[in-house]
Amino acid sequence: MNQRLKSELQALEESHISHAVRSSSKELDKILADDFWEIGSSGRIFNKEYCLKQGVVLSEMTLHNYQIEQLAEGVVLATYYIEDRTRNRNTWRSSIWKWLDERWQLSFHQGTITDQSLDELKYE
Repeated sequence: MNQRLKSELQALEESHISHAVRSSSKELDKILADDFWEIGSSGRIFNKEYCLKQGVVLSEMTLHNYQIEQLAEGVVLATYYIEDRTRNRNTWRSSIWKWLDERWQLSFHQGTITDQSLDELKYE
């Protein structure tokens, strides 16, 4: 897979978990595609409108084990592990990024809580 693309999408993903972006509906609006939807770690479904109006969780998170797979032209699946130090929990995440309007936008996201620790990282 293209290392430049992986680095670009990882940087976008890391910005998406930053407090600066997550606390700004203007910045979130730039990253989230109009058709964005998410299955949260709670199992609840959220869309872009909800995220912009209600906000998203502000936690101190670090991203690990970032991988991408191109699904189609201009469509990429990203998978990674998040260590959430604020909520003291870890999640496996998946995102679908689409090339829309001359930039990468987040179209879908899912988080699944795991008891797997950072030092155990691997796919099973």
